[in-house]
Amino acid sequence: MAGRPIDRRKLGSLQEQRALRYLGGHGLSLVQSNFNCRVGEIDLIMRDRRGYVVFVEVRYRKSDRYGSALETVGPAKQRKLRLAAAWFLKSRNWQHKSCRFDVVAITGGGPAGEDRLEWVRDAF
Repeated sequence: MAGRPIDRRKLGSLQEQRALRYLGGHGLSLVQSNFNCRVGEIDLIMRDRRGYVVFVEVRYRKSDRYGSALETVGPAKQRKLRLAAAWFLKSRNWQHKSCRFDVVAITGGGPAGEDRLEWVRDAF
């Protein structure tokens, strides 16, 4: 018997909320979520304790059988994120602020059935 189909948008939103809670617990504060512009989207935009603007890409994979969640953030995705980040910084007149790109990779189905969360600071 097949289960209910997965609502990918809802699943993505749940994983973004999970990443937000995790990062918040590590001292980051939310500036904006789901920033959309003509050139792309950024899942989470946060500030760290040192004042850096942190652009966060949240990736989820049910398993790492066909590659890790982290591996899905390749050169093309990185380029789109950089363009969207530049757009965001310009829209806020924050071009002078220091920033970095982090990735939160979440992979399901660990040894005890739990998800594995990996936070990579300054990922690219």
